[in-house]
Amino acid sequence: MPPGKRKIEVLVLSDVHLGTRGCNARPLLKYLKSIRPRTVILNGDLIDIWQFKKRYWPKSHMKVIKHLMGWMGKGIRICYITGNHDEMLRKFEGFKLGSLEIANKLVLTLSDGKKAWFFHGDVFDVTMQHSKWLARLGAVGYDTLILINLLANFVSEKIFGKGKLSLSKKIKNGVKSAVKFINNFEMTAAEIGISKGYDYVVCGHIHQPEMRTISNHHGSITYLNSGDWIENLTALEFNDGSWTIYRFDENHFATGQDADPEEPEPNNRELFAFMLEEFNGMHA
Repeated sequence: MPPGKRKIEVLVLSDVHLGTRGCNARPLLKYLKSIRPRTVILNGDLIDIWQFKKRYWPKSHMKVIKHLMGWMGKGIRICYITGNHDEMLRKFEGFKLGSLEIANKLVLTLSDGKKAWFFHGDVFDVTMQHSKWLARLGAVGYDTLILINLLANFVSEKIFGKGKLSLSKKIKNGVKSAVKFINNFEMTAAEIGISKGYDYVVCGHIHQPEMRTISNHHGSITYLNSGDWIENLTALEFNDGSWTIYRFDENHFATGQDADPEEPEPNNRELFAFMLEEFNGMHA
């Protein structure tokens, strides 16, 4: 990789939801191009298979996949932890290809000697366990809200010259039942992690970036959530014994940094051909 890329021991991404209009693939690609991770944890819902029937798959979404495939070709360890929107991959738990592995959960001993427990988190979602049709209906409603949000942002920025809005975030943070659900989710994950003797519990699913210590009468644990790439544009980074929440800021990137001036813009067929070439290279 070229010099200047920021080194990261462990990178955690979740809830990218490639294949939906709410996915911020271009900012994500800028971020991915700026770093050099040693281990990558894709903690669920990288591709939104629930919404895939819409046949919405822009080049920017394919280029994210291409970049991840490029990391695989360079031997960077990538663990794909399955989520609820890509749950069909759960039948492939244990599958390995080169530096890629598919898992439903992962326990990783970090460089500080502490153990981190990674899983997506939908196992705690009652609507997922008992009423999948209701969860899918909620996903459609959320996707519609994101489309309305895109229109609202266009009006806010282009017409009124103001900043971006986040309607779904305001609703989520303003409704008591949603706040209670998030708190219950975090406490449940932490309590189970404490009972298992882990130092960190790392989740996704609720699209709420967080890093805090949670304690009970059995002990304490650091709860972390990597957020999402729909509204928050966040990731988790582990370096030199400590975790940080990365928050994407367009001002940190030069204009046009995500472009590839040295090569023409590939179409999806060309990008797929590249992926196939990378795949064949792993078997060589």
